[in-house]
Amino acid sequence: MSIQQYIEINPNVRFGKPIIKGTRISVSDVLNWLANGMTEKEIIADFPELSIDAIKACLFMASEREGHISIAS
Repeated sequence: MSIQQYIEINPNVRFGKPIIKGTRISVSDVLNWLANGMTEKEIIADFPELSIDAIKACLFMASEREGHISIAS
């Protein structure tokens, strides 16, 4: 999946946090909604400018970032 198709970083929007292209919805917003139990369909019902693929791009971005985190001992 190419997250660049769905996610962008614009320093003038949401303080440069990664956002869904064409919106002010941050990746963090989407991940928090999912973590709090919202389904993809519920999120899209509340924010019809999102798509299943955009939500999956958020999850993919989180998994990619997770793979780069290391804990110094």
